[in-house]
Amino acid sequence: MMLAPIRLIATDLDGTVLRDDKTISRRTLAALRGAADAGMYVVVATGRQAGQLPDEIASCGVSHVVASNGAIGKNLIDGSTLFEDFLQPDAVSALVEHLRAEVPGVRVSAVRDQGARHAAEPGYIELLTDMEKVPHWWHMVTEPLAQVVSQPTLKLVVRHPQLSADDLLEVVQASGLTGFHATTSGAPFLEIGGDGVTKASGLIRLCELLGVNAEQVLAAGDARNDLEMIRWAGRGVAMANAVPELQAAADLVTASNQQDGLALAIEAVLAERSKRWNRLATRS
Repeated sequence: MMLAPIRLIATDLDGTVLRDDKTISRRTLAALRGAADAGMYVVVATGRQAGQLPDEIASCGVSHVVASNGAIGKNLIDGSTLFEDFLQPDAVSALVEHLRAEVPGVRVSAVRDQGARHAAEPGYIELLTDMEKVPHWWHMVTEPLAQVVSQPTLKLVVRHPQLSADDLLEVVQASGLTGFHATTSGAPFLEIGGDGVTKASGLIRLCELLGVNAEQVLAAGDARNDLEMIRWAGRGVAMANAVPELQAAADLVTASNQQDGLALAIEAVLAERSKRWNRLATRS
């Protein structure tokens, strides 16, 4: 069966585009640029905030970002916001109440102002890793917990001094509560968005605006928060360093982020595109 031509590349950042030291290889940059130059949309789909992209991304043809695990979409060419989906205060309040009862010591932070501000309850900042304490583009403000949970948020971030993100996910999944979507990304915290909000839901909204079908999308990632978009895309690509459930769901497992796995997948698409054009040229 002939595969549909790829018109949009959607890629995760950490563990996919980025190597373990948070740099991007020349080969990966060239592959992304090559896809853009070939007329494809190149989209970052990330758990990061929309403004938290590596500087190199601007040079390699990325036109859109779906950030906060699908909660917000932005056009990077003109800076416009295309959509926002929020986690509602009633769901936040119920989650926080349950977590504080089940795992004392838990602390939460809410993403505000399209990711430019993080409202953190007292004690949250003390749980940041050393890397996270380096000054960032965003502003983190400590606020009373009642204020943190009182407004809609793009993403609720949950930390504990001893428990891992996977441990916290198990607690949330066993709660029986609804009205949210919880996931992990390999970072040392649990990430909670609005009901049904995933990278896939964000890409679906973006693709509707761009006139692109799911079969025309190649999506690549490595973590649990990439699972829905890998299943949805016409071609789901898991990195060799991906979690087992993502590799099982993918159409293709490529090399790791340390070995230019994303570049290999994009280069294969570009080679396939070139063959299609050559066949068309021969027929004409």
